[in-house]
Amino acid sequence: MNTRTVAPGDTLQLRYALRPRGGDDVVSNFGDAEADFVTLGDGTLAPALEEWLIDLVPGERHVFLLEPWQAFGESRPDLVQVLPRSDLPPGLELMVDQLVEFAMPNGQTLAGHILEIRDDTVKVDFNHPLADLSIEFEVEVERILPTREPSSQGMPAPKREQA
Repeated sequence: MNTRTVAPGDTLQLRYALRPRGGDDVVSNFGDAEADFVTLGDGTLAPALEEWLIDLVPGERHVFLLEPWQAFGESRPDLVQVLPRSDLPPGLELMVDQLVEFAMPNGQTLAGHILEIRDDTVKVDFNHPLADLSIEFEVEVERILPTREPSSQGMPAPKREQA
């Protein structure tokens, strides 16, 4: 029997959990009623994590023990920034250790960890919260969704008018 394995660009029904090695889950959908749908390459999962899904067989559960360089990388000092409070939305209530979504000029958002709050500035760490950590990436591909090939399969034939 030839079992299909995960390939780049596939859409998967996926159960997953991320946790610092030996720690508690940071995110997990194993307890959810349904698994998430993820398309490899669409930005839902970090590319470094997607690599670990390639060639997996649906129905198997795996735990990958990843070093920082294999997952979210090392912290970069240039991603810790001091922002003027005037650049932040008025009325935004901040607390130290809070994770805040910041709007980018291109319409995307970027999460930042509030490190320090002063009268006129806020120190924010834009590194991934799991940067510098060895992590456990637990996955189970429940199924690979069929790919849609560009063809007329399943499309009704065009109607031709009689002359």
